[in-house]
Amino acid sequence: MFKKNEGTVDRVARIVVGLVLIGIYLANPAGAWNWLGLIGIIPLVTGLLGTCPLYSILGINTCPMKK
Repeated sequence: MFKKNEGTVDRVARIVVGLVLIGIYLANPAGAWNWLGLIGIIPLVTGLLGTCPLYSILGINTCPMKK
């Protein structure tokens, strides 16, 4: 579907950030920070898929170069 444009470190960082944001939401879903859960879905999904649509638009690629 999409070409992978995220390297390993980038993917791990996105997954961790996404899980932390979703965790903050789950800890207090009625609090003022409940929108973080929705925002946390974005880095989690892009990290799991290995592709970022914004990176594609901007021409950024953090994948290691093939030799």
